[in-house]
Amino acid sequence: MTRFQTSFVLVAAAAVASLAAQAPKPKHINRAIELLDAGQPIYYTGSHSGTEGTFEAGKLDAQTWADYISYDMEHAPYDVKGLAEYMRGLAAGGPTRSGHRTPAVIVNVPVNGIDEAAVRANAWMFSQVLATGVHGILLTHADTPGAVRAFIEMSRLPIHKQGVGKGLDEGRRGAHGTPTAAQIWGVTGQEYEDKADAWPLNPNGQLLFGVNLEDKYALGNAEQNLKVPGIAFAEWGPGDMALSLGVRGPGNVAEKDPQMLAARARVFAACKANKVFFLNSMNATNVVDLLKEGVMIGPANQRAAEIGRQFTKRTMPW
Repeated sequence: MTRFQTSFVLVAAAAVASLAAQAPKPKHINRAIELLDAGQPIYYTGSHSGTEGTFEAGKLDAQTWADYISYDMEHAPYDVKGLAEYMRGLAAGGPTRSGHRTPAVIVNVPVNGIDEAAVRANAWMFSQVLATGVHGILLTHADTPGAVRAFIEMSRLPIHKQGVGKGLDEGRRGAHGTPTAAQIWGVTGQEYEDKADAWPLNPNGQLLFGVNLEDKYALGNAEQNLKVPGIAFAEWGPGDMALSLGVRGPGNVAEKDPQMLAARARVFAACKANKVFFLNSMNATNVVDLLKEGVMIGPANQRAAEIGRQFTKRTMPW
């Protein structure tokens, strides 16, 4: 190696070391949790196309502008192998500009929370999805408190005791998904098990569990559903809520129907009463008003997220 080549290598190494030293040091594995814990709203992206499930798609999405990625398996194929490849791609394409190993990923699973029996019978899906290293799950059509309780219990490891005996029974998730999930999180198996729990119920937990109260049955139980420990966020699912209530018309028209306004108000009030984050769609024209109202989570485009972040004076890089 010539003197010039040696000097170039040394300069390059110094530059890399300098960048590493300047990189943010996250307080949480889950970027969405870190922001919510700091009182900052979060903005997500995602689709119902089912095209995310490749290593290359994950690698590309690793630098997304969004705080988390909503990964749909409710209306797209239930493809755990594709999800696992996508998570591997996210890890390979990271870290994020905020210093996190990957963006957070929350999966909509194809399990409807119509009752407790249905959720317990299909809980194997929670185990398989969590084993890929995702950072949370959304339970769709969360209709009854029993269904919500089963969702949380079947997604938790039994070593975590917060809430047990106070609305929850012991967790029932098994240990065999730990090795693959730990690799994605970049931690040891024991560290993963310590952190793979529901936040904010467990302050050290790194999993976000949400519910979609998106029909008249869930609406009728909204207050009791959100009393279940372990739920971090809830949404009111206006598309399915409109169908359930018999309200027809384009989304922006349907949402102004008196029944729909009352449904949203009830779910929002139940969230506030139980200290659960409320999720509502956002755009560039309404994001500031929604943030003032108390909405903390929303699907949004990049422009809406920029406006929201500037309004709340966010300091975490994105």
